Amino acid sequence: MSVDTSITLATGQPYPYRRAELVEPDWRRFPGWRDVTEAEWRSAQWQRVHCVKNNKQLRELVGDLLDESFFADLERDQAERATMSMLLPPQMVNTIAPDLAPAGPGSLTEAWLRDPVRHYMLPVFSDRRADWPSHPHASRDSLHEHDMWATEGLTHRYPTKVLAEVVPTCPQYCGHCTRMDLVGNSTPTITKLKFAAKPADRLEDMLDYLRRTPSVRDVVVSGGDVANLPWPRLEAFLAALLEIENVRDIRLATKALVGMPQHWLGDDVRAGVERVARTARDRGVALAMHTHANHAASVTPLVAEATRAMLDAGLRDVRNQGVLLDGVNADPHALLDLCFRLLDGAGITPYYFYMCDMIPFAEHWRVSVADAQRLQSAIMGYLPGFATPRIVCDVPFVGKRWVHQLASYDEVRGISGWTKNYRTTLEQDDPEALERHYSYYDPIHTLPAEGQEWWRAQVAASVPV
Repeated sequence: MSVDTSITLATGQPYPYRRAELVEPDWRRFPGWRDVTEAEWRSAQWQRVHCVKNNKQLRELVGDLLDESFFADLERDQAERATMSMLLPPQMVNTIAPDLAPAGPGSLTEAWLRDPVRHYMLPVFSDRRADWPSHPHASRDSLHEHDMWATEGLTHRYPTKVLAEVVPTCPQYCGHCTRMDLVGNSTPTITKLKFAAKPADRLEDMLDYLRRTPSVRDVVVSGGDVANLPWPRLEAFLAALLEIENVRDIRLATKALVGMPQHWLGDDVRAGVERVARTARDRGVALAMHTHANHAASVTPLVAEATRAMLDAGLRDVRNQGVLLDGVNADPHALLDLCFRLLDGAGITPYYFYMCDMIPFAEHWRVSVADAQRLQSAIMGYLPGFATPRIVCDVPFVGKRWVHQLASYDEVRGISGWTKNYRTTLEQDDPEALERHYSYYDPIHTLPAEGQEWWRAQVAASVPV
């Protein structure tokens, strides 16, 4: 991670603000899309059909513009490390090295290896750390969401809020996905959890729980990605939510606004969102959308157009919840570039950046709490207060905490202690839940030599920390 504090000559400020015009990269630069029309590109169906799902399809798209070494690197990662299967819509692929014109065999290789969007959407084996590919405390369900299911797929962790996982798939799969144990297809390293109940029964069970639990006022409708739930089924679920008197906030979680904006630009979807938003407004319910952009290159004119369509349809807000990722955005300039691109270019409010969770094989993406604190300080004062994102640590058994809210911190061993002011559903009868310190762990490679040696000794002795 680089926390750049250099003073620029032009402005005398550590970060030089420049408003950037959004540009849709030319997809025709790829041999496989040379003849794709604008009408095809704007079609959600075309985007879904032409997603890149494997090495063979990537080869067909780029031809010889990538060296064989890249494909071997990618294939090894898919076989030995990947927790998510490969799935990139054309829209996402088109934002990888967007400014580089192909110049013959292998000409894209180095740029792709360096590219931040590729780094988290299409990880290769050489990206991963060889010393600590996984933290000793990494786990498939690192936030214990399944342990807090009130009904299948409905996580009730916070006193007044629930997370409804209405579908276990997405239009695109991010390598760092925190729900990697449930979402998407199994990989050679991870056999995914499968929902047991039928989809209609699961959704009805969620609604029944909310009807009899008046303390819940806020429902995050997620998955997976709500863009993968057929719109009539999603609209029916939202209509039923809006009939529950205690539900006052509904948030639709969809990376597809960034990864496949064509979905949200479809006439049927826009009309449906307008119907739901009108009902929400009439009933005094705040209806918003949360998306997931991690780098400025992902914010294109189509993303801005889809965002405007959603706001025009009546959503209260469109907000961004990104993930803090080393090699992608864990730098003040990269993070501020993204935030201004979202705010100025697309009308999306920067909201949260989560520290990458402690899932398997994610250590090359994670940063320490200390670096996250420095990064939060470095971005303050540039954005409007309402659009200055909070960097948060999602602490196991606790939940979201601003990175400066820790109660204790051993920076040598990278162990931070956190407290909370409510009980999760796992701790209703635990008298010590509000006094206990809960641990979070920095990536071991970020620690001083003394701390790294201590962890090696713990692992060798199989001693829990």
